[in-house]
Parts: sequence; C-alpha cells; structure tokens
Amino acid sequence: VQLVESGGGLVQAGGSLRLSCAASGSSFRNNAMAWYRQTPGKERERVAAISAFRTTYDADSVKGRFTISRDNAKSTIYLQMNSLQPEDTATYYCAAFSTLVVVPSTPRYWGQGTQVTVSS
Repeated sequence: VQLVESGGGLVQAGGSLRLSCAASGSSFRNNAMAWYRQTPGKERERVAAISAFRTTYDADSVKGRFTISRDNAKSTIYLQMNSLQPEDTATYYCAAFSTLVVVPSTPRYWGQGTQVTVSS
C-alpha cells in the first residue's frame, strides 16, 4: 500500500483545511486508516482514525473540530480540520493498518507527510 497526502499549507487561526490521502492497492476498503501528526521534540499523536466499517475515533485535542472520513470508491481518506489553532501546527501523516479495525499498535503503512502551519 502506498499513501500520498495532500492539502497541507498555511492558514490563519480559526481557519480550515482539508487533508487528503490517496491509497494505492486493491485492499483499501479492508484497511482501517488513521491520521497522525508530529512536531519536532514531541511524540507522534494519533489525531483520528476510521475503521473499514467507518467507525471513527478522535483524539480529545481535536474532538469537535476535526472529522475523518473515507471514500472507498476513490481509495481516499480525508481529514477536515476546522477552527484550527497554532497548536495544530505539525506534519500530518496518513497511515494504513493491515486490519479492518483500528488497533493500538503502530500502523503498517505510512505516507510521506504534509505540513500544516497555523499562524496566530
């Protein structure tokens, strides 16, 4: 599985961005997927995840502001980010599990990341 993120950029606080992650491979609909983010010196954080059954999970830090979704016909997942704050600045990574459901372990496949910068 190859993953390619897009949609990052610079936005002012309070603004919105939508990240996309296009996946290759025929098993996409059977993969749970997730978005992670990381800033230098901090641990990687799982921001949101979605199972093959479309059950979603959000980190407390983004709950009510970020929404993960998937389009199996396009082999793509999305992360709609609203009410962005400077603390949301990070490199955002798309990841695919080799399971149908979201599990605590590290996903097997990773994208190259896309930078999101929120100015105050």
